[in-house]
Amino acid sequence: MTPPHESSLLPTDLLESQISTIDLLTAMFPSAGELEIPTSTTTCMEKLRDWCQNPEPDPDSSPAPSGIPSSISLAVHAPISASEKTIQINISIPLFTEDRDIDHPPPLSYSLRQPDWMTKAEVARLAAAMPGDDVFEALEYIREEAVQFLETQQALTVGPPTRADWGPIVRVWFYFPSLSTREKRDDMVNHAPDYSLTGFVLAGKPGVLCLEGASRDIDGYMSFIKTHSWGDIPSHQKKVSERYRETVGVERVFDGMQEITDSLGERGGQRANRGDMQALEGWLRERELHEAFDRVIF
Repeated sequence: MTPPHESSLLPTDLLESQISTIDLLTAMFPSAGELEIPTSTTTCMEKLRDWCQNPEPDPDSSPAPSGIPSSISLAVHAPISASEKTIQINISIPLFTEDRDIDHPPPLSYSLRQPDWMTKAEVARLAAAMPGDDVFEALEYIREEAVQFLETQQALTVGPPTRADWGPIVRVWFYFPSLSTREKRDDMVNHAPDYSLTGFVLAGKPGVLCLEGASRDIDGYMSFIKTHSWGDIPSHQKKVSERYRETVGVERVFDGMQEITDSLGERGGQRANRGDMQALEGWLRERELHEAFDRVIF
């Protein structure tokens, strides 16, 4: 589509930002068929790269390359974890603007294409809750929700599993560089019973989450927390890592799910957000879980 007469090509720094977005998508989806870029788009990108790297003192004052469309369109065929299915996200990246004083790249637009394994209504519900201002968050959201959708569909097909199908009890320890938001912590405690989990949450810097239950329940709980409770948190802030998983001869130590943040004595730091790790070690030792301390905290 030819850009409107009143529009102009983005400044070189903003064009480079848009091109970098495409480069990042290419790196995220490197396998054959995952990223669909028309040949004409590749040619256009090369023209723009050359122009942005023009050795002239002011590339913006040199003639813009011809034949540049108003936007670049591409399609991501995002693979869905643990399945052979994909879901297509169409992305449009603007190259022109009507704003003469623009200082940020214009936002990308993106939409879902209905796969053959979802109804129009299901796609509409998924699209309605999709993050609208960050394509990378949207991609992560779509893939996580698609996994949940397929698992639900499979459960409906084969019937509800019995508790024995979930496997033996394991104890899993998660580490957070920082865990503070009260609402998020409450969700971690309140939703654990839905997955038959016991354990504890410790907020602060660092934060610790201990979960006892079947592996499948723990994985489902963590997926729910990341997708729903943490849905409004930028991806780069969802920092949590599994540090230790006990799998042999595990018996539950905790009666339920609890937060222990305020029960371990004084807290340090400028904002009183640094927990007493000695107190935590002693608390775990009383429950014969002291071996986990060295594996989780260090």
